[in-house]
Amino acid sequence: MHVIDVPASLDYRALDALLDSTVPAPGKRLFDARHVRWVDPCGMLALLAAGTRVGAHGGELPHLQLPDQTDVLGYLARMGFFTAAEGVFDMNVRAPRRTASGESDVLLEITPITTNSDVHEVVDRVQGRAGQILSRTLRYPLSAVVQFSVILSEVCQNILEHAEAPGWVAAQAYRWQKRLGRHVLVISVVDLGQGFRGSLTEEHSARFGDRWGDATALEAAFIHGLTRFPDSGRGQGIQQIRKQVRRWDGVISIRSGRARIADVPTWDDMPPLTDGMEDFSGAAITIILPGPGDDDG
Repeated sequence: MHVIDVPASLDYRALDALLDSTVPAPGKRLFDARHVRWVDPCGMLALLAAGTRVGAHGGELPHLQLPDQTDVLGYLARMGFFTAAEGVFDMNVRAPRRTASGESDVLLEITPITTNSDVHEVVDRVQGRAGQILSRTLRYPLSAVVQFSVILSEVCQNILEHAEAPGWVAAQAYRWQKRLGRHVLVISVVDLGQGFRGSLTEEHSARFGDRWGDATALEAAFIHGLTRFPDSGRGQGIQQIRKQVRRWDGVISIRSGRARIADVPTWDDMPPLTDGMEDFSGAAITIILPGPGDDDG
C-alpha cells in the first residue's frame, strides 16, 4: 500500500505538494491525515481532488485516516467535508456529521458545482453572510458585497465553461494573527476538468508555437485575458477577477497542469509563476482577501 502523508498544515501553501503526491500509480493508496492540525478551504478541496484522482486511476477508493484532533474533525464536519467525501474516500469510520451553528465565519460550506443552477444557488446563498463577513469582519464597504458576488459567480462559472467538468467551491474567514495580524477571507474553487491549457489549445496554441504549455496558457488567460471563445466579449472573468482582487490587496493563484500563476501583494511571498510540477489536469483557484490591519484604522 502506498501511503500519502497529508501536511499537518493543510492550507493554500500545501495545495501543490498534496496534488503532486497523487501521481497515478498501481496499488491501494492511503492518505494519512492523522497529524493534520490546521485546514482551510483550499486544503479540503485539494484533498477531495487528490482522492478523486487516485480513485479514478486506481479503480478503488483510497483510504483516508482522519485527523486525531477532535476540533479538526469538528471543523471538517461543519464545512461539509464528510458529505463531499462520500464516494471519494474509504474512511471506515463513523465521521461526525455537520452541525448547525449560529453566528459563523463560514461563508460557504463545501458545495459541488455541476450546473448553472448550482452557481446561482451559491451566489444567492452567500449574499447575506457575505455582507456580514465583508463589512463587519473585513471592514469592506457595502458596495464590495456586490463585487464579491460577481467574483464568486465568475470563478464558479469557470468550472462549467472551461473545465467542462464538476468541481467544488468553499470559503471561510479567519484571523491570521501570527502570519498577518488581521482577518482574511479564503476562497477556494477546484475542478478536475481539462485545465487552462486544454481549454485554450484549440483557439490559441498555434500563435505560441513551441512555447505553448501550461505556464503559457495560464499567462495568456491571467495576464492577457485570452479565452477559448473567438469573440472578445466573452470569458473575461479571470482577468477581471484579478484586477478586483488586486484593488483589495489580495492574493489570487491558479494551479493548472504543471504550472501555477499568482498575483501576490507585498504581504505574501508566493512566487508569481511556477512551472515543472506534476501534472494536475484540472484547475485550483485560490483567492485570499485581507481586511485592514490592526493599525489601519
